[in-house]
Amino acid sequence: MDVPLTRTEHPKRQPSVGRRATVVAALVFSSALAGRVASAGPPFLTDDPAPVELGHWEFYLASQWTMARGAASGSAPHVEVNYGALPGLQLHAVVPATAAWQSGAPVQYGLGDIELGAKYRFVDEGDRRPQIGVFPLVLLPTGSQERGLGTGTTQVLLPIWIQKSFGPWTTYGGAGVHLASGDDDLVAGWLLQRLLFGKLTLGTEAFFTVPLDGAPVELQLNVGVIIDFSPRHHVLASAGPAFGGDARAQVYLAYQLTI
Repeated sequence: MDVPLTRTEHPKRQPSVGRRATVVAALVFSSALAGRVASAGPPFLTDDPAPVELGHWEFYLASQWTMARGAASGSAPHVEVNYGALPGLQLHAVVPATAAWQSGAPVQYGLGDIELGAKYRFVDEGDRRPQIGVFPLVLLPTGSQERGLGTGTTQVLLPIWIQKSFGPWTTYGGAGVHLASGDDDLVAGWLLQRLLFGKLTLGTEAFFTVPLDGAPVELQLNVGVIIDFSPRHHVLASAGPAFGGDARAQVYLAYQLTI
């Protein structure tokens, strides 16, 4: 999906919605702690440094949409897979079926841009020390740019993420550079969330995109929820308004299976 880069593109929109696929962390939505539900990352744009535990898998069946005036684009759905390949190392892939709609034109549907990445945590969390990691992502131009289903160029996200927990509270965030054949941006986000009743996590975030060509700064605000139905089955959702760019809002919904 053209946002991972999420998740997200990691995405961060489709060409039919905006002038660039800038929210490149929108599909950077993956992490698991101690083999349980992701306590950071999904369903937010801001990611975290916590990789999937060694030998464990995460599977997401999800849909994420960005809305603008008279246009919308998103995944319908996308499949995300994460695997704990080595201690502290997570491998990551997103394959989206993408839809794009614009007022007065037919809906386009097909394969979107595929996202590949690897998350590596190089500092473990301590009593006072946060955990720190990197999550480089590559967005491959597998979607049709002419049909509004892809960006038409290989894109790269190079972020660093930091996280610290305090009892039921967790805060995380970071920043990085999004390289897109000259249409480059700086991205940054921060999030605060709280675990309630042992099964419900609520959070809120602010995510910024700063175009390096001098275009207006874009801000995405989201609230989100994670519901743990069991140690393996989870539902995640987030939504919120956008300011400064063409996008007006985004919404995300996913089922997560952890093994």
